[in-house]
Amino acid sequence: MIRRIIDNIKGDKYIWYIIATLSSISVLLVYSSTRSLAYRDTQGDTEYYLLKHGFILCFGLFITYIVHRIDHRNFSRIAQMMLYLSVPLLIYTSFFGVKINDASRWVRIPVVGFTFQSSDFAKLALIMYTSRMLAKKAGVIKDMKEVLLHIMLPIAIICGLIMFDNLSSAAILFMTCIVVLFIGRVSSKFIFTIIACGVIVAAIIFSLSWFFDDDHGRADVWLKRVEAWQNPDINADNFYQQKQAYIAIAKGGFLRLAPGKSTQCNFLPDAFSDFIYSTLIEEYGLLGGAFVLFLYLFFMYRLILLVKNSPKAFGALMAVGLGVSIVLQAVIHMGVNVHLLPNTGITLPLISWGGSSIWFNAFALGIILSVSRHNQEREAGKPKAPMKEKQKVIDEIHG
Repeated sequence: MIRRIIDNIKGDKYIWYIIATLSSISVLLVYSSTRSLAYRDTQGDTEYYLLKHGFILCFGLFITYIVHRIDHRNFSRIAQMMLYLSVPLLIYTSFFGVKINDASRWVRIPVVGFTFQSSDFAKLALIMYTSRMLAKKAGVIKDMKEVLLHIMLPIAIICGLIMFDNLSSAAILFMTCIVVLFIGRVSSKFIFTIIACGVIVAAIIFSLSWFFDDDHGRADVWLKRVEAWQNPDINADNFYQQKQAYIAIAKGGFLRLAPGKSTQCNFLPDAFSDFIYSTLIEEYGLLGGAFVLFLYLFFMYRLILLVKNSPKAFGALMAVGLGVSIVLQAVIHMGVNVHLLPNTGITLPLISWGGSSIWFNAFALGIILSVSRHNQEREAGKPKAPMKEKQKVIDEIHG
């Protein structure tokens, strides 16, 4: 059975290696960084979170395997339906979603009790839909009306709804869409117009949050995070997380092999999610952190090769869009951990603790590998020229 599954694994083998490596690193780091959480919630049962996270990762790999066996062109048919479903789902989340840290980002499924972030679903839907529109309307994409109705409006609505409770995810999704539009050869004037509209929508949402909420809502949180990033001494309370991350990075030094010996995870809030990269450096040093950064950049390089070899625009745009969103999130997470960026509250894809986020990323990776598999099968199916014709061509070249 296992041998049969391995034989059916197709697509870019290097992407599979990257997924396997990041998943292995995730198991080590989550087990190490959830010790304080285990003593608080499960009377010291550290294996509970290890087994739970292991199950989440294994099921995520299963999702990737199943999705990569599906023809990626089928996702073009459901992209529009997913987009239409995303809008009421995001609205429902804002009013009736599960609140954590004053942000309503999760939807709880009745009876089952399972929660997921609706923004993850909307991210998949918007990237797939945008790729579909660019591929379908390649001949008329220069028309302003087409750009406004089929590109600009969906991006503004989805990103705007996400921004109310999750600014960082909305910004990552918006930047990803801009990259997809650029690769899809949309006119520069339209791209700059969309960027300008995005800035206007963000300003409106910020104003609504600031003036129509008694405590200024999420706008106040965003400002405090920026102030803590700019002036850590003045905003010591809001700088606590970053200070603990500094200590973790300093303990790691240049090279350290100390798996499971992190001490800052006992003081650093969200050491297993938002600040897991700091835990990684504390246990494996800067070289360990650089290795993980290299894995994401190498993944981006494999995406570039995938796009170059893709004959169809839809598959190429969808693969690069989903891949860029993962890499961009990873780079921003790392930037926050080393204090290059303000605290955003986003996780490290495929490594941080999480349930639905890992599974949505696994779904996205499955689509990317499905595109890669299709390219491989297309190359393998090309008829080979007979040996006599090859020799004739060689003789003509050499005179």
